[in-house]
Amino acid sequence: MTRTEQELYLIRELIREQPRYREIEIPHEPEERQMLLHSLFNVRPPAPVSAGFLEVQNAYLQAVTKEKGVTDAETLPFIRPGVCLWQGDITTLRVDAIVNAANDQLLGCFLPCHGCIDNAIHTFAGVQLRLACWERMREQGKAEETGCAKITAGFNLPARYILHTVGPVIRGVPTTGDCSQLAGCYRSCLELAEENRLESVAFCCISTGEFHFPRQKAAEIAVQTVMEFLASAGAVRRVVFNVFQDEDRQIYQKLLQG
Repeated sequence: MTRTEQELYLIRELIREQPRYREIEIPHEPEERQMLLHSLFNVRPPAPVSAGFLEVQNAYLQAVTKEKGVTDAETLPFIRPGVCLWQGDITTLRVDAIVNAANDQLLGCFLPCHGCIDNAIHTFAGVQLRLACWERMREQGKAEETGCAKITAGFNLPARYILHTVGPVIRGVPTTGDCSQLAGCYRSCLELAEENRLESVAFCCISTGEFHFPRQKAAEIAVQTVMEFLASAGAVRRVVFNVFQDEDRQIYQKLLQG
């Protein structure tokens, strides 16, 4: 299949699954067609899917990621022993595990093409991820607690695994409890990485986006918690602080080089 054929097949299958979208007109322009496809990925509920759909979806997502350019975490220079700083799209990072700043249902963001990291990770991992998270949460029988973490496969991402953690939601000035919970997010992810013998982990800036944790304070907590953990770590030997915005890069550079 060509790229256009893949997109048309996936869009038609997703619309067939969700009849309320049957009146949608499929755009001719590639960018608009891709936005529609990603939107349909985002709103699809957790459910099994055919092997034929997965074959086309997987080929499509892997090709898109390859075109964006994959960065191997092993090539990133250490800014401190065991610690790297990298600015870029975390869905293009080849690493043992990336960290997803999730909501307490772990089902991803259902807002079409929303700019949060949860949306990006679920989009480019594929529809398998939402189903895998739903199955984990069904087994658990309750919402995920703030500061805890779960592990799933990375599916179509370059990362082998995804560590899903729920950060604190901030209203006003962070409390001591908020800070403790955020530290718990980093610690829980690293402990889970150790349990699974993962050597490299990439952290996003947990809670600083939609959850409004102040960026400077969040970075201070992240660096302190990670450095303390690495001092006695076994399997984990490389931690990447992944930032997307220039402001976050500058904050982490000062903290790590100071």
